[in-house]
Amino acid sequence: MSVENNESYSPSEIEPKWRERWESEEIFKAPDDASDPVYVLEMFPYPSGDLHMGHLKNYVIGDLLVRLLVSDGRNVLHPMGYDAFGLPAENAAIQRGINPRDWTLGNIETYRETIRQLGLSYDWDRELATCDPEYYRWTQWIFLHLYRNGLAYRKSSNVNWCPSCQTVLANEQVEAGACYRCESIVSKRKLPQWYFKVTDYAERLLKDLDLLDRWPERVRVMQENWIGRSEGANVTFPLLGDLRDTVAGDTEIAEPGLQVFTTRPDTLFGATFMVLAPEHEWMEQIVAVSPNRDAVTAYIEQALLKSEIERTSTDRVQDGVDTGLEAQNPLTGEAVPIWVADYVIESYGSGAIMAVPAHDERDHAFAKRYDLPIRVVIEPAGEVEAPSDEAWTGPGTLINSGEFNGLTVSEAIVKTSEHLEATGQGGAAVTWRLRDWLISRQRYWGAPIPMIHCDRCGIVPVPDEDLPVLLPEGEIDFTPRGKSPLQAVEEWVAVSCPECGEDARRETDTMDTFVDSSWYFLRYCDAKNDQQAWDTEKVDHWMAVDHYIGGIEHAILHLLYSRFIMKVFHDTGHVKDVEPFTSLFTQGMVLRNGDKMSKSKNNVVPVGPFVKEWGADTARITILFAAPPERDFEWTDEGVQGAFRFLGRVHRLCTRQGDIGRQFHAEGHLPMDEMGSGAQAVYRKTQQTLKKVRHDAYGFHFNTAVAALMEFYNELSRFEPDSEMDRMVMGHGLGIFVQMLAPFAPHLAEEHWSRFGEPDSIFRTRWPEPDPAGLEEETITFIFQVNGKLRGEVEVPAEEAADKEAMLAAARSHENVARYLEDGEVIKEIFVPGKLLNIVVKAR
Repeated sequence: MSVENNESYSPSEIEPKWRERWESEEIFKAPDDASDPVYVLEMFPYPSGDLHMGHLKNYVIGDLLVRLLVSDGRNVLHPMGYDAFGLPAENAAIQRGINPRDWTLGNIETYRETIRQLGLSYDWDRELATCDPEYYRWTQWIFLHLYRNGLAYRKSSNVNWCPSCQTVLANEQVEAGACYRCESIVSKRKLPQWYFKVTDYAERLLKDLDLLDRWPERVRVMQENWIGRSEGANVTFPLLGDLRDTVAGDTEIAEPGLQVFTTRPDTLFGATFMVLAPEHEWMEQIVAVSPNRDAVTAYIEQALLKSEIERTSTDRVQDGVDTGLEAQNPLTGEAVPIWVADYVIESYGSGAIMAVPAHDERDHAFAKRYDLPIRVVIEPAGEVEAPSDEAWTGPGTLINSGEFNGLTVSEAIVKTSEHLEATGQGGAAVTWRLRDWLISRQRYWGAPIPMIHCDRCGIVPVPDEDLPVLLPEGEIDFTPRGKSPLQAVEEWVAVSCPECGEDARRETDTMDTFVDSSWYFLRYCDAKNDQQAWDTEKVDHWMAVDHYIGGIEHAILHLLYSRFIMKVFHDTGHVKDVEPFTSLFTQGMVLRNGDKMSKSKNNVVPVGPFVKEWGADTARITILFAAPPERDFEWTDEGVQGAFRFLGRVHRLCTRQGDIGRQFHAEGHLPMDEMGSGAQAVYRKTQQTLKKVRHDAYGFHFNTAVAALMEFYNELSRFEPDSEMDRMVMGHGLGIFVQMLAPFAPHLAEEHWSRFGEPDSIFRTRWPEPDPAGLEEETITFIFQVNGKLRGEVEVPAEEAADKEAMLAAARSHENVARYLEDGEVIKEIFVPGKLLNIVVKAR
């Protein structure tokens, strides 16, 4: 595809000078003492190479909004930075035999140059990169802040392990049982890891979703489901026999019991066996005393190779193994067998369930397979009969349940919970699907966790004055081997304990990159502060982010973690807001050849070469006009050429009418009673378009705003001014047209604003207000005929008079016209838009 001959429109001549002027005049610099502040932010990019059009949509949306707000006199913070740590850079460096820092900084330079070619409206004084020591110094301080407030801790647990990336993953980073980066099947591995205690904030993270009424409902539902609040009861099943003695000896718990969370405590009398997750915390003790030790061990080894999705699938036959051990049902006193089965997941509840096969479909299938007891404890209400060979999961009345017989299910849930609490065997409880945030990563290219391991003092935080803990440089083997490459850098690992001065060792895990991105929006408010992460007054001036723009793929990970960090710092007095993002917009993807643009699919359109050939404004109009911004759209050559032709026509119109534009573009509201009909139509269209474009742009209906501009261009291009008033109307229309065009195609708009004689940037000029007189709808007399004879007329808006269906409906509701239609058969309808409708009928 090549640029067609478009006469004098040459983006390569027009665009560079305006980009330079915007930067030199600091048009989009955001002073910290600005009144009427607005914070617009796109999710910052991972610098993996040059930008392509799939990336650009996000930034064009934010840039348009900023230019619109600036033209409305608002002071806008619109910064740019780079999410620069992470596995992709480390993997690329391994492939090329270079340091990830060199790879990343080179990509950042490419990104920066490409973004500047686009003329995007960033305050470059606030630019940051998360791999910069001056940034990750404060990421490490945030870790320590959480640690000192009891919200960061280390423990050994079964974690998600990606065999390809050779590192652990948070639960949120496992998608359909696979690594969210490389799609390798994830397994489990027991390792000591660092966690953030996000579960302490589960209730508030859920409740405060109600504050986010300007977020997409889809995203709020995704977060609600991920947080996953469940109401029910905790129940303790005392251990029996050798298992009780072994666990008591290892844990120093006098009377150990299996802790179970259930949403159906009313069915406790029907619990005839227990099932534990293969990762259960007491599995080591269970294996040690199990009479079926070999079978249990073999089953666990196989279970841990399966993904969580595979284990919990309802399509597979559930299997398990009997440990030969028992616990005691706290209400019946009966001994119940303990099984291990992989359909129970450690991360839900306590990793143990009470199985009630008469009233749970999964438990019923398991009991039937292994011939385990099935005891009915719920009888359907009324004349409903429970199925003879299926679990009854509906409402009913308790039976075979001792003192609870005769209670309804809802009554029994309350009563059994109260009984459990009164007897010290459990009680009403809430549990969450949300797990604590695992932040440890066994890779080099991340912020080092600022902790020190001392044999005498234990785990000791690095003092604040010693931050940042810098990543070592030099000859480092980055090859993933299941442990951090930092462990091999002995001169870096060896350190003195800050408390006792003895020899100690640095923590060699680095932080999950989502820690870096969980607070970057705060740093932008005070990006150059070398004394603290941010100044509270500056953050409170700009925050919360008024408009946050990014992909739906971040609905859980980044957005949830950012909300957590914001609440922590609100609670510790560092920020006033409890939520970081007031409004969230999730844009659709850019497709090519039916697939998402991706280097791996070889279907990307690089931004840099495109801008050199077609211009940044063409890229913007192509993206903004193609589809509603929340939807995916297909990038096509035809779309590019259409956008380029439109801009070329605008350029020629403004050039051809340049004298009129220079003379009359600044005209205010004009007297309509002094205009001819043609001038009135143009003036009215000017006001209507101004109102619509503003409304649609602020409502993120960019495609319809561009369509309105195209329609208005057609109106202006048809108008041939004769009189002085005509020339004033044309000049007025051209001036407003260029101002409306400015957020969409800013370079071309600036060019013609300057040619109209304006010395200042168009973005220093306030967005005009439409003339109310021009917004009044023009009405015309529309004629109705039946068989060519006048049968009625109505006064209607001109727009409605051009709509055939609307005029047919009006004709049928017109009393006199309807009288001539009721006994005839309509043969033909002759419609002349804006003038008449002739309905031809014949007698029945």
